Amino acid sequence: MTAGAPTAVASAHATNGEAPPPTPFTKEEDLHAYREMLLIRRFEEKAGQLYGMGHIGGFCHLYIGQEAVVVGMQMAIAEGDQVITAYREHGHMLATGMDPKGVMAELTGRKGGYSRGKGGSMHMFSKTKAFYGGHGIVGAQVPLGAGLAFANKYRGDGKVSLTYFGEGAANQGQVYETFNMASLWKLPVIFIIENNRYAMGTAVERSAALSEEMYARGAAFGIPGEQVDGMDVRAVRAAGEKAAAHARSGEGPYVLEMKTYRYRGHSMSDPAKYRTREEVTQTREERDPIERVRVRLMRDHDMSEDELKGMDKTIRATVNESAEFAQNDPEPDPSELWTDVTVEA
Repeated sequence: MTAGAPTAVASAHATNGEAPPPTPFTKEEDLHAYREMLLIRRFEEKAGQLYGMGHIGGFCHLYIGQEAVVVGMQMAIAEGDQVITAYREHGHMLATGMDPKGVMAELTGRKGGYSRGKGGSMHMFSKTKAFYGGHGIVGAQVPLGAGLAFANKYRGDGKVSLTYFGEGAANQGQVYETFNMASLWKLPVIFIIENNRYAMGTAVERSAALSEEMYARGAAFGIPGEQVDGMDVRAVRAAGEKAAAHARSGEGPYVLEMKTYRYRGHSMSDPAKYRTREEVTQTREERDPIERVRVRLMRDHDMSEDELKGMDKTIRATVNESAEFAQNDPEPDPSELWTDVTVEA
């Protein structure tokens, strides 16, 4: 480490604000968060089942456990703000309002999918929902997210780009090139590190220097940041609102490190033997983002167990309907191989 490195870290602590305390949710806000997170959870569980039955091919990365991150951020931003992420993106799509039928149909390679069956699990897009992928190359979406923010600043439209990536991708060189340009040009982008601790299977402590303070990696470029409890949807929304206000005001980028956790393996082919079953169980029992909201709904908002079971039943029916559609929708015509390949300039 060079002589100047400790100073940079100290500066990060000195200039970065503390994560704002989560404000209590109203009953309507808790209900919204509960529905959105439960939809993602049930959808991903069904996707895992379909993968095991051979209906989904290729790779499939599930978002189970991380639901509070994207749901809280969507509650913090304005309509038209963009979202771009990596390949663990089914939850992001659903949170932006994309139709579960279209998402599931893309997973099964059908013509009704969001990329007409050609993108699969890792490459879906919806311009109408301001969702720009879904990217299979680790870290590749980060400069693209800054590009979205550059377009926003150029147009003066007041929009913010939410650019998600994992703690493993945070070690990619293109991330720091992007930090530099985003700070230099004061681009309205929020860099969201979804730190689920294991990347593709290597614990973050073994792969990242300053692994407990990844939010401070923007400090060398003058980018403020903070660490957030990514398993608490209220904490995520509060931090998201602060970051969005900073970016939208012309102050430039912001880094949010979401301390979260995935319950399943990195992908469906990963047995996740690099961690103990006790660790996963403890996280589920003590920090599950959906259970936290369920408890509040019953304790603070007088919701009954039967009411919540009814919501779950409705969501399961929606997910089952999407799975039925995805298995019966026609496959794309072979001519689709030649569409959307080039753009007329």
